[in-house]
Amino acid sequence: MMNKAYKNKNLLLYLVALALYLLATFLPFLPYGIAVVCYLLSMLLAGSHLIHEGFRETIRASIAARNFIPNIHILMLLAAIGSILLTAFEEASLLILIFAAAHFLEEYAEAKSRREITKLMAISPQKARRIGPDNQWQSVDVSSLQVGDRLMVLPGDQIASDGSVISGHSTVNEATITGESMPKEKMTGSPLYAATINGSGSLTMEVEKEVLNSLFSKILRMVETAQKNLTPKASRIKKLEPFYVKTVIYLIPAVFLIFMLTGLSIYASYEKSLIFLVAASPCALAASAIPASLSALSRLAKAGVLFKGASYLSELTDIQKIVFDKTGTLTRGKPELTDLIFLDKDNEALYRIIIASMEKEANHPLADAIREALPDGAILDLTVENKIGQGLLADYQGHHYRLFKAELEEENVLSLASQGKTVVNLQKDGESVALLAFRDLPHPKAQSAISYLKQEKIQPVMLTGDNRLTAKALADELGIDKVFSNRLPSEKSHIIDELKEEGPTAMIGDGVNDAPALAKANVGIAMGQGTDVAIEVADVVLMQNDLSKLVLAHRTAKSMNRIVWENMIFSFCMVIFLVSLNFIADSNINLSVLAHEGSTLLVILNSLRLLLPDKIVVK
Repeated sequence: MMNKAYKNKNLLLYLVALALYLLATFLPFLPYGIAVVCYLLSMLLAGSHLIHEGFRETIRASIAARNFIPNIHILMLLAAIGSILLTAFEEASLLILIFAAAHFLEEYAEAKSRREITKLMAISPQKARRIGPDNQWQSVDVSSLQVGDRLMVLPGDQIASDGSVISGHSTVNEATITGESMPKEKMTGSPLYAATINGSGSLTMEVEKEVLNSLFSKILRMVETAQKNLTPKASRIKKLEPFYVKTVIYLIPAVFLIFMLTGLSIYASYEKSLIFLVAASPCALAASAIPASLSALSRLAKAGVLFKGASYLSELTDIQKIVFDKTGTLTRGKPELTDLIFLDKDNEALYRIIIASMEKEANHPLADAIREALPDGAILDLTVENKIGQGLLADYQGHHYRLFKAELEEENVLSLASQGKTVVNLQKDGESVALLAFRDLPHPKAQSAISYLKQEKIQPVMLTGDNRLTAKALADELGIDKVFSNRLPSEKSHIIDELKEEGPTAMIGDGVNDAPALAKANVGIAMGQGTDVAIEVADVVLMQNDLSKLVLAHRTAKSMNRIVWENMIFSFCMVIFLVSLNFIADSNINLSVLAHEGSTLLVILNSLRLLLPDKIVVK
């Protein structure tokens, strides 16, 4: 609130200053002395915060470094003071007015760029309805919640902490976490995340994480880090800025002497030196990188892609290899029944019922796939025995049935296995009567993402703990040429080290077993629906398990880098042009100020293009 009031006060002072300038300029009958006072007041009111900021930062940095470290504002303040000494009061006032206007615009652009990011800060849960021993709830601060607490979540409530549903049924809008606007259905056992919004039903939930360890809190920490972490170019510009400003200040006496030696008067040489001071000021250069970086981060945050800093976004354009974990990254993350082959066609209907009945109480992933694929129908009350090494065993109408993972010796089994499928065999009295093939199918967006990377000359690599046949079948389907299969988690990080020797390497995964490799990669990318450990160590989080977001991030990174280079080149060219014009032709302070601040305006507007929807175009 104080910061907003401070900005409003500065804006009000600026408007008063502008009115005083216009009054002194366009009222010809105004006495000269009053006009001068108006110009001086205008300069002081419009530039009060810039004067304060310029001297404060210069003194602070100089004391810390034990060396003269001038702030960029010092150049404009010196130019204004120099103009006053020339009795060019109108020029001094106009210089500060235009400089302050550009400064306001830069602050606005930066605030707009941060908006989508900082918007998250405002929606952090504050209150929760905790259920006591008497089963009555009372409103408490979220900070007081502990693991194991039961909470009542009424329609429209914000979920206070990560946990799961104990009872009730509702839908929850998880857009703050995943970016997906479609509400998710929640019932007993369903996970809940802090800062998401409950729909029309009531839920009772159990807190499973401390507030500071919730997924939303981790997102906030990433956001806070991102706003402080600059791109390498922005960091270099920040470091170069004091040296550049100091060099310009030290060159002023030399410039004055040069003009004196060309035959100009002391007055004219002094004026030319002031014009050089304005023309050489690096305001546009200083604004080349940061607004572009913040705009790119903000656009990606809105799309559900969070970076721990702009440096990782910039580094994404240098990546030569992207290593993919298979399960849950390139695939949907769960097996599906793809083939059901009956070797005994006459009893197909019976075998369907036998399979469904044997798997009805099983709790392994393949059982879930069978229950989803086979339509509801008659279920037999079978006594099913699960024997290690033999599979599921049951008897029905004098026949013995066995459901187990098939051996690869049989030709039709080997054919299915070569397609990356897990094959299950149903035997009746020792004779195979049906084959069931399961596969974790490719993610719908995986194919297009891999194609994009190959077009960009980035090599996709698969790194998985799965067997060679399964990994190769998926790699062939997606167009991935390099595959590492049957790898333990400890081996994954060593492979990343080897790949990094060949060039910058990114890793994308979602599990605990991926965490060491994510940490070792130049850029670690975690899927948002993955484990907390993977998200914690990653540099980037895709809040949805959607590889099209990876493509968006890479395109945005390329656009950001291109715009930063455009800004830097334009800024340098403008400085060279204005300085050269001052030496070879007649120039004046007003022209230099307008051209200089106009270039700053163009640089900022160019950076804000990154906020425009559907404008990320990479040639």
